[in-house]
Amino acid sequence: MQYAASSPDPIDTSPEVVRFGRPPSGWRRRLFKIVFESDTPAGRAFDIVLVFVILASVLVVFLDSVEHMSARYGRAFDALEWMFTVLFTVEYLARILSVERPLRYATSFFGIVDLLSVLPTYLAVISPEMQSLIDIRTLRLLRLFRILKLTAYLAEMRGLTDALVASRRKIVVFLATVFTIVVLLGTVMYVVEGPKNGFTSIPISVYWAISTLTTVGFGDIVPKTDIGRLIASFMMLLGWGILAVPTGIVTAEMTHRRFADAMGKLFCPACGSTKHSSDAKFCQDCGAKLENA
Repeated sequence: MQYAASSPDPIDTSPEVVRFGRPPSGWRRRLFKIVFESDTPAGRAFDIVLVFVILASVLVVFLDSVEHMSARYGRAFDALEWMFTVLFTVEYLARILSVERPLRYATSFFGIVDLLSVLPTYLAVISPEMQSLIDIRTLRLLRLFRILKLTAYLAEMRGLTDALVASRRKIVVFLATVFTIVVLLGTVMYVVEGPKNGFTSIPISVYWAISTLTTVGFGDIVPKTDIGRLIASFMMLLGWGILAVPTGIVTAEMTHRRFADAMGKLFCPACGSTKHSSDAKFCQDCGAKLENA
């Protein structure tokens, strides 16, 4: 993206500049470099301070949820929370003011996270019924992804998401099969064990079947008859095999995609073919030496 000649950095293709727009000059430009960029001492110092403030605010939320800590240090936690809220509010406003397209920033993922990190405290003052929403302040932890530049790992996450989407039909069939098994065997256990052994209804029996098939086994309901124990043993063994199925489906899809990407990285300068393995040296169609795409 090309900016005016007065800009000391005429070309910048960073995601924040592309999406939200960087002011060409003035105090908003300087503010942008501090809150969105970290290539200056001020920007790095801002990020470091923000990391510590985020971690401290999340720690306060954690400690405030402990009953005896809240009873003893409740006033201190409230004071710290308001201090953090004011700091994050100032930072949120600074980000809004320092971009050329504030609405685009406000509706972006991190813009919404920034807003949600301060909104619950204000809502709790306006309406005491909103007090329970204060716990979503732990969303502030997500902001570390931006500050520490962990968004670079989102490409790997996108690859996993693509594999899951491509495998969705197989996974749906698998889940439908598991659902059928737990409903049938849960119903059988209801008939075999009955209310006297804790299987008071079919939904309760299906709940037992799910916890058994997934090898969780809470132990709140256990079969008492020999037939019931036989069915339970079968479900436990079946659970070991079932747990590996979705992992295998997704792994196979990821391997297939990785191999497909590798196949397209080499092309033939003579015939233009790209269907080659990643370690190929010569074209399988015309025999010419391959080059990297």
